[in-house]
Amino acid sequence: MGIDLIAGGRIKRRNFREASTPNAYLRLLIKLYSFLARRTDSKFNKTILKRLNQSRVTRYPISISRITKLLSTPNNQGKIAVVVANVLNDERLLTVPKLTVAALRFTEQARARILASGGTCLTFDQLAQKAPNGENTVLLRGPRRRVALKYFGPAPGSRHSTTRPRTLGPKKSRTRNINRK
Repeated sequence: MGIDLIAGGRIKRRNFREASTPNAYLRLLIKLYSFLARRTDSKFNKTILKRLNQSRVTRYPISISRITKLLSTPNNQGKIAVVVANVLNDERLLTVPKLTVAALRFTEQARARILASGGTCLTFDQLAQKAPNGENTVLLRGPRRRVALKYFGPAPGSRHSTTRPRTLGPKKSRTRNINRK
């Protein structure tokens, strides 16, 4: 027995993940941006669609302070910050400049601070009307900081490995029998 390759007897690896969410708003956004990605030549819409289909764990949040820092560069001044994630408040930032941010969700304090400074908070359907091809926008994403990622990679103790070992506690180590014969 073998795989009938001519008849397409195996599932080829797909590099696209479809969201399995019960969130009706997110499903409508995915429909909208799949249409825009198909009907426009813009790579921006394809990237937005890919990020909308990400799992919630991989949609890392971003703070107002990081957005202001990234938009303060000469190339990005006056552009719309587009974040396919949550936008969080940062109390360490004393003054928030006037920002235009499009995001999936804003925390209450983040939205209040952006609006108080004279900025605007956009949803993705408003962004699709304002900039359908992504002109005058900057795509941003949050820092990928998950503790679980430190345990992934080559085995701890092997050459050039920076992977953190999984231990049971200070005295009982799971790595205790590695070098014993």
